[in-house]
Amino acid sequence: MKKTVLTFGLISGALASLMMVATLPFIEKIGFDYGMVIGYTTIVLSFMLVFFGIRSYRDNLGGGSITFVKAFAVGILITIVSSLCYVATWEVLYWNFMPDFVEKFSKHAIDQVIASGASTDVVNAKVQEMKDFAVMYSNPLINVAFTFMEPFPVGLLITLISAAILRRKPEGQTHREAQAEARA
Repeated sequence: MKKTVLTFGLISGALASLMMVATLPFIEKIGFDYGMVIGYTTIVLSFMLVFFGIRSYRDNLGGGSITFVKAFAVGILITIVSSLCYVATWEVLYWNFMPDFVEKFSKHAIDQVIASGASTDVVNAKVQEMKDFAVMYSNPLINVAFTFMEPFPVGLLITLISAAILRRKPEGQTHREAQAEARA
């Protein structure tokens, strides 16, 4: 299982990381809103490797069968490896090449509130919220946790869907035998 997880997890993580590296230099031209759409689209596409990783495990190591639990375990491990690659790439980019990212993002968020015609109190609340966010995000552990939570829920959802689609009991196995095997 380790080889399958590492192979598909690293390829998935490399795809997400490559697209991040390719698009972040243009974030100001693309805009934060479109950048987010591009980013999550890339994350979804990179997590398609979860499906193929589970299928590879089922067909090559599982003898053509896999329980939902085993498929979920393979998929979530691929998701974790891929998400860790994503986090590592972001941390390198953020701390070394984009130390002003939070300021630019904060300005964008505040400008959106102002453009919406919000009251002064709402604008001031957004300004304070962004100041608090900047302080919190400057903590490397919180920065890593926030970054991990960008791709991980997407990978979790794709893992659940893939495990449900790809589960297959061995030919001739009864329902009770499949349940007993799943518990083991």
